[in-house]
Amino acid sequence: MLTKRINTLSESITIAVSTLAQELKAEGKDIISFSAGEPDFDTPQVIKDAAIAAINSGFTKYTAVDGIPALKEAIIEKLKRDNNLEYAPNQVIVNNGAKHSLFNLFSATIEAGDEVIIPAPYWVTYPELVKYCEGIPVTIHTDDASGFKITPEQLKNAITPKTKMLILTTPSNPTGAVYSKAELEALAEVLKGTDILVASDEMYEKLTYDGEFVSTASISEDMYKRTITINGLSKSVAMTGWRFGYMASADADLIKATKKLQSQSTSNINSITQYAAIAGLDGSADEDIAMMHAEFIKRRDEAVELFNNVDGLSVLKPDGAFYLFVNIKEVSNDSLTFCQDLLKSKGVAVVPGVGFGSEGYFRFSFATGIASIREGIKRIDEFVQELKAK
Repeated sequence: MLTKRINTLSESITIAVSTLAQELKAEGKDIISFSAGEPDFDTPQVIKDAAIAAINSGFTKYTAVDGIPALKEAIIEKLKRDNNLEYAPNQVIVNNGAKHSLFNLFSATIEAGDEVIIPAPYWVTYPELVKYCEGIPVTIHTDDASGFKITPEQLKNAITPKTKMLILTTPSNPTGAVYSKAELEALAEVLKGTDILVASDEMYEKLTYDGEFVSTASISEDMYKRTITINGLSKSVAMTGWRFGYMASADADLIKATKKLQSQSTSNINSITQYAAIAGLDGSADEDIAMMHAEFIKRRDEAVELFNNVDGLSVLKPDGAFYLFVNIKEVSNDSLTFCQDLLKSKGVAVVPGVGFGSEGYFRFSFATGIASIREGIKRIDEFVQELKAK
């Protein structure tokens, strides 16, 4: 009854762990969850006020499929101001979050048998959507030694005549790795002379802590032409539930194709969200972004120190995002079992690295209060020492 295509999909492991943690908590169990990729801050008031104003003014009807003109102009101005990128309105489309952006992009570009290069650890959604579109995920493995970033040599060796696309995520979910300008330039050199597209997921752009964030499409004219930039406001201004994302591409025909697909599926995104998103893009929420940024740095620094004091665990200090990718190889080579047992015995929810394509790690989100972080790592320490004593 079901298609082969739908049966290739696996449930998102991050959502599965978060849901289980919520269920256990609802049963009255003492659960601390570090599994969700969601800021614990509220959406800034200036954005909520813009949404309220939209409702009160009756801005509740259908809109253009690809977004209202004022919102698209705010996106264009943001890309110009922050990323030194120039786009016209027909080169930008508004989607229901980054997952929707990716789904539309892959649906419009990937044919059966096309290969898509995905550095691992990767966001869990990438290979699943590629497989759904009948593409073939080609994984490039990275680890602590490389700072969880691919090298030009690795990229060159992964390219075949069937390669259609490279997915880059900077800053990375789940590792927090950020590619420098020089590193992006080196990868760009490998792609010169090919027709390979680059999907650049830059959702955590505003959460870059060390070094400078560089947008992939800004590296060169060649990269500008081949790169589809994907971004949104879920992480930077805590708008996860509002469902807002966007794509920008020099190829207006590609954007037109995704608009056609969107017109026959979701149509426009929520009209209230569109109006509110302008305030998240135009600088109105910059003070809130700075506050969250500063708090995340404090949490990151303390969490890294605490984890590196746990006998048997180690973690690199991430340059961006709000995750730690903790190395557990000294105590376990089965991250799923490790995380399941940790949740059952200590009430701590983290996400197994195997779900991100990298065994021997777990992802720990520090998008929660410092008291919970301290207590959670204390429990993890107890669990690890009990494992080592067996």
